[in-house]
Amino acid sequence: MDENNQKTRPQRIMTLTRKDVEKKMEEKLIGKRVTRKLIVDSLFESLRELIMSADPVIRIEIREFGVFEVKKTKPKPKARNLKTGEFVFVPGRRKMHFKPGKILKNFLKEVVSE
Repeated sequence: MDENNQKTRPQRIMTLTRKDVEKKMEEKLIGKRVTRKLIVDSLFESLRELIMSADPVIRIEIREFGVFEVKKTKPKPKARNLKTGEFVFVPGRRKMHFKPGKILKNFLKEVVSE
């Protein structure tokens, strides 16, 4: 709690949607002869650029597919090197997380027959 006895709210994460991905792809495709390869390459390149624009965290939410999220990890001041047993400091960094949408989640829950 801060000095006014109010809870401090966590910082909001910038969330991008399918429309933002479409705009980024449109920028890449303007004035080019559109082929399947160009479309697929542009999709992945656009997603990569949006993810790399994280400052320091970001969410890209694509309805009915899933959510890509860049999260911060905490620094680990007492991590241990298993070979030497020595304690080392591991700085905080960012990591990528994907949470599948409802349709994918249901598909992944199905039992696999061998």
